[in-house]
Amino acid sequence: MITVELEEIFEAYYSARENKRQRADAIAFEMEYEKRLIELYEELASGVYEISPSTAFIVNRPVKREIFAGAFRDRIVHHWVFNRLNPLCERVFIHDSYSCREGKGTSFGVRRAEHFVRSVSRNYSRDAWVLRLDISGYFMAIDRQVLFEKIETLLKKYTSICGFDRDFFLDIVRKIVFNDPTIKCRIRGKREDWVGLPKSKSLFFAKPGCGLPIGNLTSQLFANLYLNDFDHFVKRTFPKTRYGRYVDDLLFVSDDKDAFQEIPEILNAYLMQNLGLHMHPLKQYLQHISKGGDFLGKYILPYRKYLRNTTKQSVRDRLQKKRENDEDENYIELAQTWNSYRGLFDACNAYRIREKMFSEFCIDRVCEFRRKEVCHI
Repeated sequence: MITVELEEIFEAYYSARENKRQRADAIAFEMEYEKRLIELYEELASGVYEISPSTAFIVNRPVKREIFAGAFRDRIVHHWVFNRLNPLCERVFIHDSYSCREGKGTSFGVRRAEHFVRSVSRNYSRDAWVLRLDISGYFMAIDRQVLFEKIETLLKKYTSICGFDRDFFLDIVRKIVFNDPTIKCRIRGKREDWVGLPKSKSLFFAKPGCGLPIGNLTSQLFANLYLNDFDHFVKRTFPKTRYGRYVDDLLFVSDDKDAFQEIPEILNAYLMQNLGLHMHPLKQYLQHISKGGDFLGKYILPYRKYLRNTTKQSVRDRLQKKRENDEDENYIELAQTWNSYRGLFDACNAYRIREKMFSEFCIDRVCEFRRKEVCHI
């Protein structure tokens, strides 16, 4: 059985650098990337690979979060692990888990939510209710030992089709799962940036043996796998209720309002007993479909959907940042940023807000400048 192939490491490198090539650590690695990749390959193959210290910082949009960014060479290993493990995970995931899956992002989740509502209500001709739940401090409460056992069980189940040395691969996964990124981490920004961040959302205050760093590709995959058995439990226990999940955001749609009275209690009991998690007591929303529902950045109403206010503000802030001055380079970046959000506007009823921002940020002037640049080139 193979342990690791150099071709895999190169493939992981190309994935890791996608949309990241302008960052300092990616540029530094790329200067001698072939030599560095061979060194990384030899470290993995010989079993001496060790994880480098992470960089911790705070982001404020769309909500305040603590991010731990691994060193670039470690992110290559994360992509390598993901490329091996994800095909096996896809065999066991339910159809309606939407995080970190190809073709199943937030847009897919919103479309499925609309489908659930239309299907249960027979195109809004019958009563139906939407229940939204949230798992409290999810990433920081994940038990690493329980997670590793789930990965180990998955690999044992599909040993015959793995095509690689399972024990060798598990050793690398073990290093990633049990790595504590708070040790010797570098702080980017000021310590005051952490003011206002709840302790339940920080790895610095996580229980021993618990917590995954937000920011790593493997953390997203592991977080999805951690709740996979829970997903199947929900589907078995409530077969007549439509269910979807994006990380720790749970969505239920049913025409039986009384059935929703017992769901939170049953799910909370399962989470506490099996995963050491619990539902957020203040984030439980039950609404009739006529009142709409907030899910994955969209507010869904009968026959239409709108951008969430926080999403609109996030777009405006990004555009404002790009328009801080009138230099030519900022015009180009502003045009690129605007184009990246066009799909977001087009996917919902956002004509008015789109036109308002178009006028507010002088996008027509930007587009004209961009056309001149193209003609000049």
